[in-house]
Amino acid sequence: MRKLIILSAALAVVLGGITACGPREQGKSGKPRFAFVTNMPASFWVIAKKGVEKAGNDFGVETSYHMPTGNAAGQKSVLENLLARGVDGIAVSVSDPANQTDILDKIAKKTILVTVDADAPDSERLVYIGVDNYTAGRQCGKLVREALPGGGKVMIFVGSVDQDNGRRRRQGVIDELVGRDSDPSRFDPIDKGVVGNGYEILGTLTDQGDPARAKANAEDTLSRHPDIGCMVGLFAYNPPAIMEALSQANKLNKVKIVAFDEDNDTLQGIIDGTVSGTIVQNPYEYGYKSIEVLVALNKEDTSLIPESKFIDIPARTIVKDNVVAFWDDLKIKTGETEAGE
Repeated sequence: MRKLIILSAALAVVLGGITACGPREQGKSGKPRFAFVTNMPASFWVIAKKGVEKAGNDFGVETSYHMPTGNAAGQKSVLENLLARGVDGIAVSVSDPANQTDILDKIAKKTILVTVDADAPDSERLVYIGVDNYTAGRQCGKLVREALPGGGKVMIFVGSVDQDNGRRRRQGVIDELVGRDSDPSRFDPIDKGVVGNGYEILGTLTDQGDPARAKANAEDTLSRHPDIGCMVGLFAYNPPAIMEALSQANKLNKVKIVAFDEDNDTLQGIIDGTVSGTIVQNPYEYGYKSIEVLVALNKEDTSLIPESKFIDIPARTIVKDNVVAFWDDLKIKTGETEAGE
């Protein structure tokens, strides 16, 4: 209860600060305006946009969607522009929480701030919406063990470990494979191998959100480690980049692929048998829930905010047995097909 009171007080300060800042730039409709900001361009976020738009329609508010390039620098520019425009609230997947706390706290003093997908736990955001990325990483590690039950060499591919989601997700995979107890604060250096339980995790290759670089990393791994057993892609574009590299090297179905997120190529790969499985979040729900929460907080309603300040949208494991049903539902939500088709 005390935490809820503190949260309500913090919200009152935010709303009071908004009034003190002077009049806001009004949208054409005069409705409250909320912004959703991604951490980088990716197909994953296109799904989230559909949720943002649906929530905007359902709650009768204006929404805007922003997919910045340039990672943290590009995201900061977008956030500063939104702050200058005086939007009523912002949901953001934080690119570099360690170095963006100042700008996030500046935003939190002037408008309603929530984080989604990638958190900034040391900032003044009011709530984080997403998965427990460390737990989801351990789910991904279990898929690797199922794909490669006898052990072997594994390489991890991810956009960035500066982002909270990339760092925790990666560590969960490693800890699950080598049989460690759970510790989300643990961090193995990305350029050092980790061995245990019959698995040799060769390292982690980052690409800073560049799919071309992601493919080059996969190609380099195949060249340097021809006996690689499994390649793990932790951001939406990583598994398709791995598939392309393996295809060109005539190694599809010879090297196991374990994925994260629901890129269409990844889902088709599961159907075709070239991808062992994927851990999916729920980007549609991320978009929808972010706007729902911002609308409520704008009305000074904190009922949707748990004491933990974490709204958990659990990750799911998708394999050949459930991929078609999952994909059909996703197509309906994103408007690719109508229900009943």
